[in-house]
Amino acid sequence: MGKALHGDCLFVEWGGPAERHRMLIDGGPIGAYEELSRRMAELSDEERQFELIALTHVDTDHIEGAVRLLAEPRDRWPFRVKDVWFNGWHHMNGVLGGRQGEFFSALLTHRLPVGAWNNAFGSEAVVVPPEGPLPFAVLRGDMKLTLLSPTPSKLEKMRDAWRKDLKKSGIKPGDIDAAWEELSGQKRYLPDEGLMSSSDSDIANLLKAQFKPDKAAANGASIAFLAEHAAGSCLFLADAHPDAIVASLKRLLQERRIDRLVVDAVKVAHHGSKNNTSEELLGLIDSPRYLFSSNGAQFQHPDEETVARVLDKAGGRQLELHFNYHTDFNKRWEDADLQKQRNYQAFYNKAETGPLVLNLGATPTRS
Repeated sequence: MGKALHGDCLFVEWGGPAERHRMLIDGGPIGAYEELSRRMAELSDEERQFELIALTHVDTDHIEGAVRLLAEPRDRWPFRVKDVWFNGWHHMNGVLGGRQGEFFSALLTHRLPVGAWNNAFGSEAVVVPPEGPLPFAVLRGDMKLTLLSPTPSKLEKMRDAWRKDLKKSGIKPGDIDAAWEELSGQKRYLPDEGLMSSSDSDIANLLKAQFKPDKAAANGASIAFLAEHAAGSCLFLADAHPDAIVASLKRLLQERRIDRLVVDAVKVAHHGSKNNTSEELLGLIDSPRYLFSSNGAQFQHPDEETVARVLDKAGGRQLELHFNYHTDFNKRWEDADLQKQRNYQAFYNKAETGPLVLNLGATPTRS
């Protein structure tokens, strides 16, 4: 997990030394672009091939760094990409949006080769159908991605939010040329400009807090998926709403005829917000690792209620909690007595720069 401030920027690798594959999930806010750029610069030329770049939704803490990344002229791109997943206005027949969404759509239209936008879905919307098997794609190197979110109903709720946001700029929804013209004047995205130049009783009290589901339209439109490879598996939940994830997981469990989904890690939704991780959701998952991405600066994530729910639903099984920052909002979980009482280990990235690196092929510390 990259140091993406209060946002998400996830760099995923799989395969052996002779054939390594990569995907990028989100680009963080504009303030984290320097870190993303540094990570790209560390790759050799032959390593700069991405099977997929997934932009989960239009919130600035997920998309701005990617807008800046793709704003470079194509002949200066520090990478190559086979497919980009992102739901633009035209995919939803006018059901999705936001100013950054229009900017990113303009970049994809002008920068990507034909067919490289939502290629795995036939250039149509990345969306979970109301019934039937969940959609999936298999990337090179045998990485299987099973889509869990968004649903058509979640995308529908984005319509008014998108239109309202665009009224401020005068861009009409889906007007790629107008978005491109405005984007070209945004200094924050231009090359060589802007950023480039505690105790058991406390846990019990936290669990008493009533769960209130996230209702933000943009978060509900998040692209979330299960990634499965021979070396490991992970739920990448973006900022998705818990009801959508629960519904998809139930469909998947029924399809596979199992009671709980066993995965090696869970990238916790919405940076650990208490409104995105329900007890019902956790009850469908069996995982030894939970990953939290946030420096807490914007909304003081992760919420203590979320971590408490994760620990409680583990039922005594040993867990690992991984944080890509060490902050005032997550430091209570490093308490040695609490870790012993609740049977977990907390890991933090305390370095000034550089990502929190996890190897899902390694054996977790689990009893």
